[in-house]
Amino acid sequence: MSLIAVESTDWFSSEHTSRFLYPILHFLLNISPQAFEVFHHYLRKTGHFVGYFALSALLFRAWRDTLHPAKVKVWARRWAGSAFLMSVLVASLDEWHQTFIPSRTGRVADVVLDSSAALTAQIVIFLFLRFLGSRQKLRA
Repeated sequence: MSLIAVESTDWFSSEHTSRFLYPILHFLLNISPQAFEVFHHYLRKTGHFVGYFALSALLFRAWRDTLHPAKVKVWARRWAGSAFLMSVLVASLDEWHQTFIPSRTGRVADVVLDSSAALTAQIVIFLFLRFLGSRQKLRA
């Protein structure tokens, strides 16, 4: 969450990141300014997705280690739901915070993207643990 907070500052605004990324990519790939704008947009959105996917996965692990129901050993809706809701809360607060920074914009679309990443993480965790559990049953 600290990394998300730092990335939410003026230092990581689109204007500032393009100042150092464009010269590098122009030198390495001879990318045009128009192509860079498209690339930069998708790079930033990918960063949103990866960051909130990771946050949701880490929160799942934290809740799993904190809330230990005796019957559940691998996956619980409570852990996944808490991780998802906390990720959505962080995303909402992050975008709200950005509305106070002149070089940033707080966008509902980014909250939706971040929430989608958090939900995707929980689905991947569920499927992975379910697959892992079924493989262990086959070995037994």
